Amino acid sequence: MESTPTTVWISLSRSPLSLEAVSAWATRPECGAVVTFCGTVRRTSGTRQNVEALEYETSVALAEEAATKIVAAARTRWPMLAAVAIHHRIGRVELGEIAVIVAVSCPHRREAFDAAQFCIDTLKESVPMWKLELWDEGSAWSEDAHDIIEVPEQ
Repeated sequence: MESTPTTVWISLSRSPLSLEAVSAWATRPECGAVVTFCGTVRRTSGTRQNVEALEYETSVALAEEAATKIVAAARTRWPMLAAVAIHHRIGRVELGEIAVIVAVSCPHRREAFDAAQFCIDTLKESVPMWKLELWDEGSAWSEDAHDIIEVPEQ
C-alpha cells in the first residue's frame, strides 16, 4: 500500500501516521525548507459539536493513483522539489489522531510552502475519499462531500 520512499512516499494506512518519520524522511541536505501539514480529527464538523472519531473509506488503488498525479503536478509546477510525501489514514481515526500528512522539501521556503498547500488542497478535491463522522448517538457521512475533480496538470 505504499510506494518505495525515495523522493516520493505515498501511503494509505490503517495504522497511526508518524509526523516525525515523514518529516525526517523529507529532510534533505540540499534543501533549506521542509514544510509539513498535519490534519487531525477535531471534535467539531459543520454543525456537529461532539465528533468522537472519523472513518475514512476509499479504493486504495484509486487513491494512490490520484496522489501520484498530485505529486507529478506539484513537480511540474515546482521542479526544484526534492521530496514529496502524502500519507492518509483509512478506517477509523480517533479524536486528536493524525488523519493526513503532507510533507515537501525544497531548497527555498516559498516554493515549499506553495507546494505543500497545493498538495493538501488538491488531495481534498481529487482523491476519492469518503468520511463518516461518528459520535455517541450515531454517525453520518460528512456534509463536506463534493464532486471529485481531476488533478490540474498545470
